[in-house]
Amino acid sequence: MVNLTKIYTRAGDGGNTHLGDGSKVRKTDLRVEAMGAVDELNAILGVVISLCPEGALDRIGRQIQNDLFDVGADLCRPPITAEQDGDVLRLDAGKPDSLERWIDQFNAGLSPLRSFVLPGGTPVAAQLHHARTVCRRAERRVIALRDEGEGVSTTVITYLNRLSDLLFVLAREKTDAGQADILWAPGNEPQ
Repeated sequence: MVNLTKIYTRAGDGGNTHLGDGSKVRKTDLRVEAMGAVDELNAILGVVISLCPEGALDRIGRQIQNDLFDVGADLCRPPITAEQDGDVLRLDAGKPDSLERWIDQFNAGLSPLRSFVLPGGTPVAAQLHHARTVCRRAERRVIALRDEGEGVSTTVITYLNRLSDLLFVLAREKTDAGQADILWAPGNEPQ
C-alpha cells in the first residue's frame, strides 16, 4: 500500500526526478515523458467518467484508470536482467485481452464505418477522442523509449495500442452507436 504523507519534496526544483528504482533522471527524460503522457491520459479519462457517472463506461473507465497506474508503475521501474516475476509491479500480460473483449463487445453494436470519423459528435465522444490521441502519444513515447535501447514491457506497448482502439470504439458508441458520427468527406463538406 502507498502512504503519502508529504506532497511536496522540493527534489524536482532543479529539473530532476527519481524513478521507481531510485535512479535520478531529468524531467525531460523519455521515460518521464512516457509516464507523463500516461498520467495525462488518466486525467482525461477522469473527465469522461465524470460525464458518465453510471453504467458500463464508468465501470470500464475506472478499471482502465487503475490499469494506467499499473502502466506508470511498470514504466517507472526500468527492467533489470536479474528481475524475477513479482519483484516489481508490471502490467499483467492478460490486460490487452480484456481490452480486446471490450472492443469486440462495443463494436458489435455500431453501425458500419464508411469513412474516417471526425473527432467530436457529443461532449463525451469528443473527450474520448481526445483521450485516444493522448493514448497514441503515450504509445509513441514508449516505443521511442524502447527504440533508444531502454527496457520497456511489450505488454505496455500492446495495452496502449489496444486502449486507443477501445477509446475510438467507445467514442463511436457515444454518438448514438455510430449513427451520429461526423464522417470525413475528402474534398467535400462533412456529413
